[in-house]
Amino acid sequence: MNLSVLAAALMTAAAVASPAEAGTTAPPVSMELAVKAAQIDPRRSDTTLTPGAKAGVLLVERALRDEGLLDGRWVDGYFGTTTVAAYTRFQRSLGFTGAAANGLPGKASLRRLGAGRFSVTGLVEAGARTSYAGGVVNRRTRDMLAEARRSLGRELVLEQGSYNPGGDPTSAGTHDGGGVVDVSVKGMDAATRTELVRVLRHVGFAAWLRGPRQGDWPWHVHAVAISDPDLSVPAQNQVGDYYLGRDGLSGRGPDDGPKVTVRTWEEYQRR
Repeated sequence: MNLSVLAAALMTAAAVASPAEAGTTAPPVSMELAVKAAQIDPRRSDTTLTPGAKAGVLLVERALRDEGLLDGRWVDGYFGTTTVAAYTRFQRSLGFTGAAANGLPGKASLRRLGAGRFSVTGLVEAGARTSYAGGVVNRRTRDMLAEARRSLGRELVLEQGSYNPGGDPTSAGTHDGGGVVDVSVKGMDAATRTELVRVLRHVGFAAWLRGPRQGDWPWHVHAVAISDPDLSVPAQNQVGDYYLGRDGLSGRGPDDGPKVTVRTWEEYQRR
């Protein structure tokens, strides 16, 4: 084989090889943005894309298509219900169950899906479970609550923590996974209750003041850690509704809480 033929053969091989095999940099998928899109997009009434997420979501969808889990017509950069369902099937194919198979791209599953296809950046990690303020939470939620406590200048008490499947029927499954807490407002006046919601939102929670007029529960603050990888599906839906200006209840009414910039814990830390 002469040199020109050999060079052409090498160029052809490089063109069809995976990024790693070809010695090139694999395209990145931001887990942070993909998780954000997987929470918001399924709750939209249209196909508006989550800002900044399209390129990464397309890579995820193409990989799911190549795995035979997603029809090609849904490879569009929109992480809607069909893509979430496909991602759940992929997680289950890896042996994940419960909160680890919730349709949100987690670190382990996203890296497995991306092998030979894309790299994973912008990791969001829930961390180990621990006790804090009277409830079970993961490390990320604990850190968020500790920062809210510092900012508020008073101790927080949890009426209900996370990872409590079936523990409270009135919670509609939101506490089944991670990242969700009910914070006591006992002894707080109306202004302090509102300030608690504002502070929780500021550090990265979707948070609302709940009371008897809304359901069969006493006054408390319901808070969902935005982009927690362990969120139950109902909690994911609440986060999506929060981004869209709704109250997180089944009626999907307008948000009745203090207006703050919607941000994740990671965005709060980078501010």
